[in-house]
Amino acid sequence: MSNRLSGKRILITGAAQGIGLAIAKACAAEGASLFLIDMDGALLTREAEALKAAGAALGYAAADITDAARIQAMVAQAGREIGQLNALINNAGVNVFSEPLATSDEEWQRCFDINLKGAWNCCKAVLPGIIAGGGGAILNIASTHAFTIIPHTFPYPLAKHALLGMTKSLGLEYAARGVRVNALAPGYVATQKVIDYWNSFADPEVAKAETLRLHPGGRIATPEEIALAAVFMISDECPFMNATCLTVDGGLSVQQHP
Repeated sequence: MSNRLSGKRILITGAAQGIGLAIAKACAAEGASLFLIDMDGALLTREAEALKAAGAALGYAAADITDAARIQAMVAQAGREIGQLNALINNAGVNVFSEPLATSDEEWQRCFDINLKGAWNCCKAVLPGIIAGGGGAILNIASTHAFTIIPHTFPYPLAKHALLGMTKSLGLEYAARGVRVNALAPGYVATQKVIDYWNSFADPEVAKAETLRLHPGGRIATPEEIALAAVFMISDECPFMNATCLTVDGGLSVQQHP
């Protein structure tokens, strides 16, 4: 274990699997104290207890980020268990993909409740303590959907565009109070969500090959590669990075045609 994140007390949402779990493991390895949140209480308990057994300092609780009162309570609990939070990683999210005119009101609401309002609930809950403590960092896990569009993924890109807007707004608003607010935009990552996406096609292997072909390097990211970037952005190694977004997509969004 190294100490790049020594003194960091980080709330991580969506921490029971995929990118969130990889970030939790990477932050723990760098000496951070963690409070982990996820909707799946059983999975969260299993993974959090494994981290604790490996020596990580952490607390955890099942929570729905769309429930603002619950999130406020979780932030208070985190303060009691690991100390006043000075960092937040908003990772929890959900894919809601449709053709615009086929999108139901329920799908629209679910997309924005989780991907935008949930992130704001967490920011709103932790910001007062971060400010009172002299500053800290917030990292919103966005997506390349925050600045590019894939047809038939509506309204997910709208929510991610808005998340990027919230990142910039909060970053400027609280910069003078010692708070950095940034975003991280992964492209395709080898998580269960991506596997489920491939499996939604008649031939998943063909869909997978097509996805890999889009990338200049012929592969997609691992969750651990995204976690490495998250550690850097939540650390004190980029003290003048604020209100911006780091893209980690292997060059996908730069390439005009594969």
